[in-house]
Amino acid sequence: MKTYLVTGGAGFIGSNFVIHMLSSYNDVKIVNLDKLTYAGNLENLKGVENNGNHVFVQGDICDKELVGRLFTEYDFDYVINFAAESHVDRSIKEPEVFASTNVLGTVTLLNAAKSAWEKDGVWKEGAKFLQVSTDEVYGSLGDTGYFMETTPLDPHSPYSSSKAGADMMVKAYADTFKMPVNITRCSNNYGPYQFPEKLIPLIINNCLNKRPLPVYGDGLNVRDWLYVVDHCKAIDMVARNGRLGEVYNVGGHNERTNIHIVKTIIAYLNENVDETITEDLIKYVEDRKGHDRRYGIDPTKIREELGWEPETMYEDGIKLTIQWYLDNKDWMDHITSGSYQEYYEKMYSGR
Repeated sequence: MKTYLVTGGAGFIGSNFVIHMLSSYNDVKIVNLDKLTYAGNLENLKGVENNGNHVFVQGDICDKELVGRLFTEYDFDYVINFAAESHVDRSIKEPEVFASTNVLGTVTLLNAAKSAWEKDGVWKEGAKFLQVSTDEVYGSLGDTGYFMETTPLDPHSPYSSSKAGADMMVKAYADTFKMPVNITRCSNNYGPYQFPEKLIPLIINNCLNKRPLPVYGDGLNVRDWLYVVDHCKAIDMVARNGRLGEVYNVGGHNERTNIHIVKTIIAYLNENVDETITEDLIKYVEDRKGHDRRYGIDPTKIREELGWEPETMYEDGIKLTIQWYLDNKDWMDHITSGSYQEYYEKMYSGR
């Protein structure tokens, strides 16, 4: 049995990964370390709460003592690091929080892994540290071309800069100490359990509550959309079979403008839920500072080396996602109660 430390495993992508792994394999044990900030939610893990191969630990990846104790107790074979502050708007307001969690927290994990796995220059057989990163570290594209693993890093926001910093620390531990690592860089994820600060669940929630739908600038910023379950399968493949020290880009060639996403959601809800949900709710707001114009991922490397390809096309995935939120209104109502309204007003009103 292989034992995984999954950090940030109560968040959006992390919880989907935990569910994927425990539903796919009987020979894995997952220790799930999550601080349970506003975006982490134990309700995301209800499907595995009675699974004996899942252990949840509430804690901070910056807590050296806790992280070290977990390595001693569980003798991990893999670290899959999802834990991160991830919302660009919040990084503009609170960059120091992103630097602390995303960079220093990653270093804490790296140090604990090195201490546990490396003895006299020899590394534990089969161990690996996988850093889950983002295409945002590459910066912005023009109308053509794609990000490749060889594309120079050129982050523009405090969030993407903190992720780039974490990636560079992971690379440094590989280069300096020969630590067995991989880095994955994904395009925009969507699917179940995403906190509604991100575009798709935000628009769904606002439509259902007849709130304005904030769209930055002209709405023509382009993102490459990746269904979260497809991403989880890619991470699994890289952890098990990726060449040591390599970076793998994970994307789906599903590029859409933000305004296209918004109008797709409106049309679905108008047809299937409430015909009073219309494009009249759209509210164009002042563009985000340093807003990257276009992202696009070239997934050739992971396809050719590991055989991964996205299984869910956007047209199918967006319908699955909208319907999941409709079928799980209790989940949405719970996480958007209380402080969420204050958060929403702070982030989006008056723009």
